[in-house]
Amino acid sequence: MRHSPAVLAALKGRFDLVKTGERSHQPAAQRDPAVIATVSEMLSTIERDGMDAVLRYALELDRFEGGSVELDADTIRASGDRLDPALREAIELGADRTAVFARAQREKLQDFETELAPGIVTGHRYVPVGRVGAYLPAGRFPLTASAFMTVNVAKIAGVPSVVACTPPQPDGRANAAVLYAAAVSGVDRAFLLGGVQALAAMAFGLLDEHPVDMIVGAGNAYVAEAKRQLFGKVAIDLLAGPSEVAVIADASAEPEIVAADLLGQAEHGPDSPAALVTTDAALAQAVLVEIERQIEGLSTRDICGPAWRDYGSITVAEDRETAVALMDDLAPEHLEVITTDDDWYHDNLRNYGSLFMGPWSTVAYSDKGMAGTNHVLPTAGGAKHSAGLSVSRYLKPLTYQRVAKEATHLLADAVDTIAASEGMSAHRATATLRIARVDG
Repeated sequence: MRHSPAVLAALKGRFDLVKTGERSHQPAAQRDPAVIATVSEMLSTIERDGMDAVLRYALELDRFEGGSVELDADTIRASGDRLDPALREAIELGADRTAVFARAQREKLQDFETELAPGIVTGHRYVPVGRVGAYLPAGRFPLTASAFMTVNVAKIAGVPSVVACTPPQPDGRANAAVLYAAAVSGVDRAFLLGGVQALAAMAFGLLDEHPVDMIVGAGNAYVAEAKRQLFGKVAIDLLAGPSEVAVIADASAEPEIVAADLLGQAEHGPDSPAALVTTDAALAQAVLVEIERQIEGLSTRDICGPAWRDYGSITVAEDRETAVALMDDLAPEHLEVITTDDDWYHDNLRNYGSLFMGPWSTVAYSDKGMAGTNHVLPTAGGAKHSAGLSVSRYLKPLTYQRVAKEATHLLADAVDTIAASEGMSAHRATATLRIARVDG
């Protein structure tokens, strides 16, 4: 999440870079040659040797202890019994909120049909993909809400079959919170598999008689690279890098809140960028001091500290127009707006994964599933051209057309002319044969 030198050079408004990260560029671990080579070899081996290779990798790389990798229905259902009641209730609330928002999105995606001209009827209808595979990470920080965004939203979209894979924990079992989140999200089958081998097993149809049509969910560099190499054989949600956060704030913002929200996403990893663009120089300095103060009190300071040092930035813009230009250039995954002009910024910002407006909104509300919106979002500038995961991603808007005999000349005459100019005689014949039958 770096400013483009060309954009900075072209900006009309003045700005001051108060802090830039010590690293000159964001690492792209999923493009590391060693990662690429390892993933390529694993995928080739699994495609050739099938489930035997999957189990070998599971024994070698996971904490898999042998036996069946599939979690039976009773285990999935009972996963909530292993949880503190408050955590169980919070997971159920997150699943419900995500489902409510996804249903509202789905209701706005309408099939339609229109008559372009007399006798020429066209339309589209939304049809869900047939099978989805969701990867549910459970490493140092198990992402409990991932199932809400992947499994839950897919089921709301109408996907008939959703399977999930999650890696074993030190005790050899699935993370109970992650598994219960999948259970209340409506997962059809769940498997105790992690990493590249999990994605390959889903993509190659080794967990069932059919491969999945789409793979979704976050993961480490190896998971991201596996998704990249499997794309085309299956659809994917997106290629996400380290989590990002950015804040636009003015003099009305509280430095303590801004600092806390920046560190809240820097906590994802030591390469997670956090950026502040502000129209108030005093706020910039106050946030700089406040971040250093807060880092010292965090149990995850070994993560937040390097992330802020290497990838944190603060920029002061002379006005709100310049602030928007700077932020649209960053195109952050998560963007908070804490100003007296929130509605103006909402109307003028164009590039972000998801927007959090006002001092009472924070990214963590979405991260944990409580805000209902999806947290699988584009990173590394991807928001300039792509949106995040939503119910629409699981749906195919399939077009169709129905032409009446009496409308033949409305289409065939022009097709005859164009096909003749291209020298495509077979195309031309499909039109002229119909013309002959109508005229004859």
